Amino acid sequence: MELWYTENHSKDVQFSMKVDRQLYSGKSHFQRIDVLETPEFGRVLTLDGFIMVTEKDEFIYHDMIVHVPMAVNPDIRRVLLIGAGDGGAVRELVRYPGIEQIDMVEIDQMVVDVCKSYLPKVASGFGDPRLHLHFEDGLRYVRFQENRYDLIIVDSTDPFGPGEGLFTKEFYGNCYKALTEKGILVNQHESPFYAQDAQAMQRAHSRIRAFFPVSRVYQAHIPTYPSGHWLFGFASKGLDPVKDLQAQRWNSLGLYTRYYNTELHQGAFALPTYVKELLEQVQREG
Repeated sequence: MELWYTENHSKDVQFSMKVDRQLYSGKSHFQRIDVLETPEFGRVLTLDGFIMVTEKDEFIYHDMIVHVPMAVNPDIRRVLLIGAGDGGAVRELVRYPGIEQIDMVEIDQMVVDVCKSYLPKVASGFGDPRLHLHFEDGLRYVRFQENRYDLIIVDSTDPFGPGEGLFTKEFYGNCYKALTEKGILVNQHESPFYAQDAQAMQRAHSRIRAFFPVSRVYQAHIPTYPSGHWLFGFASKGLDPVKDLQAQRWNSLGLYTRYYNTELHQGAFALPTYVKELLEQVQREG
């Protein structure tokens, strides 16, 4: 008997992968959590039936959400991570000796516990002494921060369920307030390809632009995410992600990354025409 995991990428499109076995299944106060063993993608974490992390392609997502802002400002010292329960973003951040403190705010402790047990290579950074874990609502946490963080990374689920509040105007306004003068906000920005995802991307971009003078979008290819074409948002109070790229300084750190490099960094901000048109529509309406 063959077992297959199937996820709806739109109402008319499904993505499937063969499953060897189910390693874990549980339900927290917030969501259902499953870990699957697959022959192609290794171990796979799903939340409420949606793929969050696979061992085979997680490096792409985590490289791009962490190293892009770090290469623009290698002097980042204090970082706020919102979400990121799988630990991949933590693993990449703790590789920077200059970072002094990482506050991670994750609403669901069970996600962290499950990933420590079943995805230890992804969750390998949780023991770093610079990391401070806060199991609470990220929307509420950031409301009480001001001029505190050099970088905020919003590594959230999609804009419904537990992650819904992390896509609101109030949240982005509070992020702006929580950042220092050279602060950077990076968020997962959904896919531009399917209509429902594209609308969520446009809403997020519109709300971020309302607060940040610099608001750019960049892209990566992540095979297990809807359409494989995934976007990230880069927002700041002044730093431009391409003009202010500190390529020489970042390269001098000697960090090995399987996806990210400083040449790719510049190219990631060169968007396809259809994506530019979606963003321009937001700018006209805003």
